[in-house]
Amino acid sequence: MGIDVRARDGIAAVVIDYPPVNALPAQGWYDLAAAVTAAGADSATRVVILSATGRGFCAGVDIKEMQRLDGHEGILRASRGCFDAFAAVYECPVPVIAAVQGFCLGGGIGLAGNADLIVAADDATFGLPEVDRGALGAATHLSRLVPQPLLRAMVYTCQTVTARQLHEFGTVLRVVPAAELRAAADSVAAEIAAKDPLVIRLAKQSLNGIDPVDVHRSYRYEQGFTYELNLAGAGDRARRAFVNGQREPASAGEGG
Repeated sequence: MGIDVRARDGIAAVVIDYPPVNALPAQGWYDLAAAVTAAGADSATRVVILSATGRGFCAGVDIKEMQRLDGHEGILRASRGCFDAFAAVYECPVPVIAAVQGFCLGGGIGLAGNADLIVAADDATFGLPEVDRGALGAATHLSRLVPQPLLRAMVYTCQTVTARQLHEFGTVLRVVPAAELRAAADSVAAEIAAKDPLVIRLAKQSLNGIDPVDVHRSYRYEQGFTYELNLAGAGDRARRAFVNGQREPASAGEGG
């Protein structure tokens, strides 16, 4: 259980493994950030694949852990960890491919939205349950995946969209049967890894440089409202209700 890293032929595979639903504890987000950063810093790495074990890519943060910690420690550690992990994916010097199966929620959206490419299984769904969890965040990253009117509807209603819908928008590169997800991600990664590594690294840097939105500043702005909700008591009430009642991973997670 944890973050596993495997490297071969210039491709670094960073794998999330936090059963049962890949809801990461605070330390898991820091570990994920460190793993992606280290992979990108290795001169032998030409592309990173970010994937997960189990039936879902990522259900966000571990809300039950947050509720066990005293005071504001839980929300602060999780929020900082999410920020570092999302930033590590975005700032990775080489392209990052998110290989998404099952549910991609909350913090999962932060990871996938900051990736360079997404390859998804045909059972993949994407969404932000933050409003139902008394939090806000990762709309910055969802806005990289869906049009603005749909983004607002998804935030307000917590509805999800499918991988096929995102493929129609052009934000998911390929949709494949779940059994073929790993091979599909490997195929795209191999195509990138075959390019001149210096050109690819500079291409990543140049594309980040022309982004119309500063994702770090935008996400940090969102996080301020999560802190406000927490101080007002709404965040704790929503998390407590989740821990005491609703258990379904399809509505788990919180972006931080």
